[in-house]
Amino acid sequence: MALPQLIPSPTSSSFPAQSHHQPALNPNPTLNPNKSFGFFSNSSSTLCHRRRRPNFLRCLASSFPEKHHTNPPKSDDDVELPLFPLPLVLFPGAILPLQIFEFRYRIMMHTLLQTDLRFGVIYSDAVSGTAEVGCVGEIVKHERLVDDRFFLICKGQERFRVTSIVRTKPYLVAEVTWLEDRPSGEEDLDALASDVEGYMKDVIRLSNRLNGKPEKEVVDLRRNLFPTPFSFFVGSTFEGAPREQQALLELEDTAARLKREKETLRNTLNYLTAASAVKDVFPSSS
Repeated sequence: MALPQLIPSPTSSSFPAQSHHQPALNPNPTLNPNKSFGFFSNSSSTLCHRRRRPNFLRCLASSFPEKHHTNPPKSDDDVELPLFPLPLVLFPGAILPLQIFEFRYRIMMHTLLQTDLRFGVIYSDAVSGTAEVGCVGEIVKHERLVDDRFFLICKGQERFRVTSIVRTKPYLVAEVTWLEDRPSGEEDLDALASDVEGYMKDVIRLSNRLNGKPEKEVVDLRRNLFPTPFSFFVGSTFEGAPREQQALLELEDTAARLKREKETLRNTLNYLTAASAVKDVFPSSS
């Protein structure tokens, strides 16, 4: 499920500035972001999927300048993780199909299939470079073709932050630390999650109306998820706005994430309400 064009808050940056103590990653990705993927909606792997057949990402090379090849002393909390820069944001619990055919990533797949099947997906584009925060993708299904290409189905797991670069060839490997949300204090997370779900329902309903689709009752988007995994699910539906998705992924506070999603959905709903009013007044212009 993907929401219509989103209207993020103009008062907040859609892509947090990188912290000064973290290494800057500056790849030059050449990727074809033809993506379509569904999302797990709860921990028991109930899949909410798109009805059309998914298009697999065609994953090409990314070049990393050698000057970023650093290897500072390793922290006890750091682990090594192979990284896959992509022009998308993977959230915990989300499902991501990939097609692997570029040589360096075929090498990576051969290694992963003999080890723990986990690698880091990290957002990258030609304008922003590569983010420092990403999400582990675990291979849950794979198919190796006769020409040594791979089709993969991956599921998002825990988030991480890059602390240093171990090597850049034949593929990127980094030291990372794991990220978890901090306690949200006195915030009523269930109430926030309910508000966000309500705005999502309104946005979907009004969007369907504007697009001439049958108006159906939108029910149970939350599917008994706790507030934190629900906030990740909501972020995963913001397709077409990867910089905003990256900002949501980097937040370490569930309440802050839900509030930001609520504001984005409210702005989007206001925009759709205005568009609907125009359509009602000038039906021939739609």
